[in-house]
Amino acid sequence: MRPVTPRGFRDVLYDEAAERGAVTAAVSDAFARFGYRSVETPAVEEYATLETAAGATLQGTAFRMVDLDGSLLALRPEMTLPIARLAASRLSADTGPQRICYTADVYREQASLRGEARQFTQLGVELLGVNGPASDAEVVCVLVDALTAAGLPDFTVGIGTVAVLKALIDAAGAGRSWAESLLAAAHSRNLVAFDALTGEAGVAPAAGDALRAVVRIAGGREAIAACRAAVGAVGCAASLDALEATWDLLEAAGAAARVRVDFGILRSFDYYTGMIVEAYAPGLGLPLGGGGRYDDVLAAFGAPMPAAGFALSLERVMIALAGQGISVPVRGLDVVVGGAPLDVVRLAARLRAQGWRVRMTSSAEAAAVECEAREAGSAMWALAGEGAAHRTSDGGSEDISVPTAPPTLAMAPTGRCAASDAESTAPMTDGGL
Repeated sequence: MRPVTPRGFRDVLYDEAAERGAVTAAVSDAFARFGYRSVETPAVEEYATLETAAGATLQGTAFRMVDLDGSLLALRPEMTLPIARLAASRLSADTGPQRICYTADVYREQASLRGEARQFTQLGVELLGVNGPASDAEVVCVLVDALTAAGLPDFTVGIGTVAVLKALIDAAGAGRSWAESLLAAAHSRNLVAFDALTGEAGVAPAAGDALRAVVRIAGGREAIAACRAAVGAVGCAASLDALEATWDLLEAAGAAARVRVDFGILRSFDYYTGMIVEAYAPGLGLPLGGGGRYDDVLAAFGAPMPAAGFALSLERVMIALAGQGISVPVRGLDVVVGGAPLDVVRLAARLRAQGWRVRMTSSAEAAAVECEAREAGSAMWALAGEGAAHRTSDGGSEDISVPTAPPTLAMAPTGRCAASDAESTAPMTDGGL
């Protein structure tokens, strides 16, 4: 039998894994700079727990299983609900806001014909126990800083609010079935169907006109003013006041240059209660991530408290970096050490104690050690006992003395060594080795 990975899952090999790890570390550091602390939750949750908060949206997307006790379980399809469950069950007695961050794999069932991935890595934050423009602005600032820390030069964060659309749907007075159809069109970003529904008989004309206008309004502060004019006296001025206050705070924090007000952001309106947010990169047809305010979710677990957050897709961030020609800086091997086994072990141990990344080789010939260093992408190579290390480069090796700290050199190119470029000059003597 030839082993294969299951449909929708994949292996991640050395170089990509190193780059993913570097981006994850950079984003996690950005979270920590805002005071967010990392938690981990089980990959599996009680299905009933997820269903309590997610409702019908869980059906068809969760991997379900039955354990030996007969309990119905599910692999987590996203991280907000596990964090909400954690907060309600383990952190409910803690006073003050909870600033939580995470890096976790999530799993979603997809039809086989769609060819989509079924495992993703999410990096995100949840700010629990505090409401208002200041907390909304903080979440947006964390998102901006996280994408900047990831090394992405070109991105935009869009913010909006579900309150406007909800108020307009109520004002339309067209009934529940119509509202569900309109929201379905909104969620799928089908503006053709959306426009058709807003023009149906039974829809209040003013509300229909406002709905068609609002989802097309985007910009800076002027977009909020345009939305106010479009909705008239529908009754959502307070939500626009909050969004404008959030914009003021983003300007004060220096983040507004990366942010765009967009009332066409149409996320799950039966889940979010206020601000919604999405991040985009040019050329990527899907959001890098998104989130918003979801003040009602924890109430489903018996621990009502305001909450807001976002999740980034690590896979989409990596695609965006590649699309913008960004190479993720990754530290590789510092040195490959060859020579007599006892000398190699002693030298390698000493260098590792000083923070070096060291590979040992059984080769004792300079050309063979240099060749292995090239193929491994090592910055340097050395023969134990000869008192020198050599810089690895396209043009060969040059002798340098070994410092007490690891070298700060670019990774050497990898590839097979030809006999002509495996020649080595005689090492210069240095008592430091």
